[in-house]
Amino acid sequence: MITAQAYPLKRDLGLVGWQIRYEQRAFWRNRGRGVFTFAFPLMFLVIFASLFNGQHMSGRGGIPYNDFFVPGILAYGVITTTFVNMAISTAILRDEGVLKRMQGTPLPRWAYVAGRIGSTIVIVGAMTVVTLALGVIAYGVHISASTLPAVIVVLVLGTIVFTALGIGIVRFIPNAEAAPVIVNLTILPLTFISGIWFVTDSMPTWLQNIAKVFPIRALADQLQHAFDPRTSGSGFRGEDLQTLAIWAVVGIVLMVRFLRRPQGEDV
Repeated sequence: MITAQAYPLKRDLGLVGWQIRYEQRAFWRNRGRGVFTFAFPLMFLVIFASLFNGQHMSGRGGIPYNDFFVPGILAYGVITTTFVNMAISTAILRDEGVLKRMQGTPLPRWAYVAGRIGSTIVIVGAMTVVTLALGVIAYGVHISASTLPAVIVVLVLGTIVFTALGIGIVRFIPNAEAAPVIVNLTILPLTFISGIWFVTDSMPTWLQNIAKVFPIRALADQLQHAFDPRTSGSGFRGEDLQTLAIWAVVGIVLMVRFLRRPQGEDV
């Protein structure tokens, strides 16, 4: 028998499903956002993977370059789809007053956040399938069945981390016009020192230590480790997972503080 308490939960879950469908329609209708967050990483994949196709990396035991770059660009795609897209779109919604008006609707805040995260997971899943299919078919990248669970876990965890951070960072963005500049200045320098585009072993130690603090390095490193042909076992890296877990907490705290700001403020 369904209790009275179950009805509000069932209603809220229905609202989450509605929000996911709404976010999906809004994402794919905005062609500019879709190209930037979905097609942009694939463009980089085709350019760099084609340019260095057939080359091997002496600094990584002679593995093919694409076995290193494809998981790196997959990490970049996750970040642009989640953090970049979420921060810019949320800043726009805040400036347009949508978030403030949402507080007067039956949609609970947790259901709104769950809907946006759910929609983002769908997009990340689609991007992952396309990226891996392109890497496998066009560039001979392969992944071991034993490390596949590690790839799935880190993609889900990375999606949660960067989605929460993308929403939470909006409280530090003064307006929607400044959002692209602030977001890209936050992300792009870190991608270059975090091993997404090339091996960073030759960088100064202090710069490598800075990169290890942030979740971009952890996400890229865990994916690259799982795709490395030399990796044996499950492919999990405890240090990377710990870094992502810490940043998940940071992101959730920032996100909750942003969403709980009084109605009198610009939210």
